[in-house]
Amino acid sequence: MTSRRIGYGRVSTLDQNLESQSDALKAAGADKIFVEKITGTKASRPELDKVKEQLREGDTLVITRMDRLGRSAKDLLNIVSELDALGVDLEIIEQNIDTKTPEGKLFFTMVAGFAEFEHSMMVARTKDGLAAARARGRVGGRKPKMTPARAAEAERLYKEKNMTVQEIADIFGVSRPTIYRAVAQLTT
Repeated sequence: MTSRRIGYGRVSTLDQNLESQSDALKAAGADKIFVEKITGTKASRPELDKVKEQLREGDTLVITRMDRLGRSAKDLLNIVSELDALGVDLEIIEQNIDTKTPEGKLFFTMVAGFAEFEHSMMVARTKDGLAAARARGRVGGRKPKMTPARAAEAERLYKEKNMTVQEIADIFGVSRPTIYRAVAQLTT
């Protein structure tokens, strides 16, 4: 299997250096170059998606600067984690980072560590927020489609009006299994 060097550049209306990025990527030996032309704060990056589809284990993604790959630290960490999972090396020309080298691997490991740390912090903040909400009497989750009163009404319609479960479900705007579950919970 031959490894490939795929270049990726990103430019915006504020930062028009498309030619210099392309030249730098070519000079770094990129076999194929994808360039994202972004205006404003557009979240979708179709060219980056194409790059990800092309990358295979053993390939190297070449970029000019770290900020060309990710819009934020979190975005960059996610992309670097994806590359690592694919077995793809990353080369950042201006920062002189190459994950084929021990220093580059250290960078990759540090980035993964920061990503894990950020995830842990986010989980902790979420748990703290949920605990605080519970302490204030808030209950999470969505409201049940069938309250006990509605379930009792559904049961009454079934027994007294001889309606089918489907007819009752249509009246309440729910599925038949929801009616069955709600009525079953009345007896438990």
